[in-house]
Amino acid sequence: MEKSEIKIYKTQEGKTSIEVKLEKDTVWLNRTQISSLLGRDIKTIGKHINSVFSEGELDKRSTVAKFATVQNEGGRNVKRQIEHYNLDVIISVGYRVKSKQGTQFRIWANQILKDYLIKGYAINHQRLEKQAEQLNKLKDTIKILGSTLNYKNLTNDESKGLLKIISDYSYALDILDRYDYQTLKIENLSEKEIYKLSYEEAIEQIKLVKKTFGNSDLFGHEKDKSFKSSISTIYQTFDGVDLYPSIEEKAANLLYFIVKNHSFTDGNKRIAAFLFLYFLEKNKLLFSKTGEKRIADNALVALTLMIAVSKPTEKETMTKVIVNLINKNN
Repeated sequence: MEKSEIKIYKTQEGKTSIEVKLEKDTVWLNRTQISSLLGRDIKTIGKHINSVFSEGELDKRSTVAKFATVQNEGGRNVKRQIEHYNLDVIISVGYRVKSKQGTQFRIWANQILKDYLIKGYAINHQRLEKQAEQLNKLKDTIKILGSTLNYKNLTNDESKGLLKIISDYSYALDILDRYDYQTLKIENLSEKEIYKLSYEEAIEQIKLVKKTFGNSDLFGHEKDKSFKSSISTIYQTFDGVDLYPSIEEKAANLLYFIVKNHSFTDGNKRIAAFLFLYFLEKNKLLFSKTGEKRIADNALVALTLMIAVSKPTEKETMTKVIVNLINKNN
């Protein structure tokens, strides 16, 4: 039992009803409740509890715990930390006062604990199955990370970027219980983009980047028509429905296509990363509500490298990683 729960215990005669706290794989009652259960006054119960500990029958540290309890005092409810005693103490006191009710409670409590152990096993089994599924998803990402590490020696910032991707994507893995079995779904995304990037504007932006950073004449020089295709592909439709309906999906595939198509003589990765950020900024998705970039600069560098060395069969994994990283609802 990871969380505290309350069960109601009633005597066989139905005269006594007690709220029993279940926590730490046992049951807990305070002195007032033990007194009501066993039909003895609180002073007598207190004397026997003290004897249990003074005689060394039980260890007080492992059998006593304080829980917040609301009590009515003078017509008002007061919350206090009250000592509670676990099943071992309750049974021991029950034997000392020779209480039939104590025996009945012991039988009831043991059955309750048995039921919870079985329930706990089932929950843990489900959790392990979910974790195994999550691990399989993470393995796909780590496999691509390994390819990136083999591709080039990373700088410190790039290495931090790779770790950031793992830590950020781990959050997405935590919500995999909403995903179909062995299927990484994309959920809760933004609506259709408010800004549409055209090929002509993209070329103009590349020219500005080239001018601003003093890049070589080869920077942004198109080798073929593939760059125009990269732009148009993210806006493709089928039967009037967008193949990439959300801002996140369009942005992720834009980054992927530009990197993979290798359309320019020089600057392919830089252009891809820049236009990815430009597209997100134009669609008001680049920054979080707190004003931070959804993907840190070093993480973007690492992510771009991962795409560059990934296999075509890993496209779906890569784009879903990107979508989950920039999803404003994650």
